[in-house]
Amino acid sequence: MLYLIDANVLITAHNTYYPIDRVPEFWDWLLHQAAAGVVKMPLEVYEEVMEGTGDAEKDRLLAWLKGEGVKDALVLPETADIIIVQAVLAGGYAPDLDDVELQEVGRDPFLIAHALAATHERTVVSNEGSKPSRRRANRKIPDVCKNLGVACCNTFAMLKALDWRTGWKG
Repeated sequence: MLYLIDANVLITAHNTYYPIDRVPEFWDWLLHQAAAGVVKMPLEVYEEVMEGTGDAEKDRLLAWLKGEGVKDALVLPETADIIIVQAVLAGGYAPDLDDVELQEVGRDPFLIAHALAATHERTVVSNEGSKPSRRRANRKIPDVCKNLGVACCNTFAMLKALDWRTGWKG
């Protein structure tokens, strides 16, 4: 199984439970999994994270992402199929999103499209919570994935599936 991670997986981990400077084992493990081809991030999502805000905490995450070999290991080495991205937008959000809604949706359709390209081999990892009543651009990744038949889990489900433990040494 290939786990395709959303931007919020990195951002939330760093800002809350696994800060880079306090739990470096997590980040070493994640990089090891990425190099092994088990965890990847679509280029579009990587670029989303790299659009830094100047926030000190985010700057630490950006520094990690800019570290030697991180991008090469972490970024999925394929481009999104635009037809599948359009199918995600139309079938997962709405077929007639306007420019403001497309901006709000962001890079999520690319993440989902990469998983939809090989549904039996890929799982989307996002920390967004399900909100099935949301419509159009306000839909959440788990709900769009469910509607499109794409597997989706949160960070902790991925960690459990991959048997991550504290004190991990690569």
